[in-house]
Amino acid sequence: MTDKQTGGQQCEIAWFSALCDDDYEFLGVPDQYLKSSWEHCRNIVLRAEEGGFDNILLPSGYELGLDTTVFAAAVATQIKRMKLLWATRIGEDWPPQLARRITTLDRILGPDAAGTGGRLNVNIISSDMPGQKLDSGPRYRRATEVMKIVRTLLNGQHLSHQGEFYQLELDPARITTISGKCPPFYFGGLSHEARECAAEGCDVYLMWPDTMDKVRENIADLTERAARHGRKLKFGYRAHVIVRETEDEARAYADRLLSKLDDEAGRAIREKSLDAKNYGVQRQAELRGAAGGDGFVEDNLWTGIGRARSGCGAAIVGTPDQVLAKLRAYQDEGIEAFILSGYPHVNECDMFARYVLPQIAHAPLQF
Repeated sequence: MTDKQTGGQQCEIAWFSALCDDDYEFLGVPDQYLKSSWEHCRNIVLRAEEGGFDNILLPSGYELGLDTTVFAAAVATQIKRMKLLWATRIGEDWPPQLARRITTLDRILGPDAAGTGGRLNVNIISSDMPGQKLDSGPRYRRATEVMKIVRTLLNGQHLSHQGEFYQLELDPARITTISGKCPPFYFGGLSHEARECAAEGCDVYLMWPDTMDKVRENIADLTERAARHGRKLKFGYRAHVIVRETEDEARAYADRLLSKLDDEAGRAIREKSLDAKNYGVQRQAELRGAAGGDGFVEDNLWTGIGRARSGCGAAIVGTPDQVLAKLRAYQDEGIEAFILSGYPHVNECDMFARYVLPQIAHAPLQF
């Protein structure tokens, strides 16, 4: 299938549900009506399905918000078409049990439109165990082992694993995924150790907002690393978005988002996450430092959101045509999946579904 207007290729378009206390009308100003709760986060998911999105990210944080696994199991019974991109923190789980949890969620969600596969994707987070700290190198090596273990079990194969972190001799559990195979692993990270983990273990390498030259550089680097392992990766891009009928309206809305932000409150929010010091977060800070006085680091890429967010810290801002052009430019570089969000998440979900989604060819990624 090609793009509805320009002949561009199809991509996956996902939205984001704010499970980790990350929803605002004004960035950095807590709002009791937008705090993470079952009702609010469920409503974001339902609105995304109604709007036509292919997938939705359910993020995970230890200190912040809701438990992602419990939420995913509950909301899986309320959607009929859309996929779930369920985030799981590797430091908090045991691989065989994680495999069984994945199969159970996959079965609760039910089959895809073709009836041949499931609707669960898995976002692997190379996390610590809360209260403990593991250096970056071993932490990512552990994540690589976990992905190999889970993939083997979910592909229905006997597991004979003698690794640095796990020594396991095990047959797969009785329950299988709908497809009989392991769901796709989405994974991100910019350090050398993270890149090697991605190259060896994941299916979709996710990157946070960056300048177009860095996007191009990262895709080339990960493609080369994966090839050394005899593998190929797909590439995804996680960003916020503000789309309005005119550029002035979009920029004015961006300014409004920051209009009540206290810099000290923003710093506290950035540092609250357990992952606040990682390489990717540092790169988002570099982007803010390189931006002009209006916060734009390149055409239609605005870094202001990073003033009150530890992770993904930039937004695509502009008219429907400008946002479409930006997405297509990323596609031209090799991006096949987008995970988007905006503040407040329900409102901006509606805006994107109205102005952009009907103009671009999209569907869940095929593996």
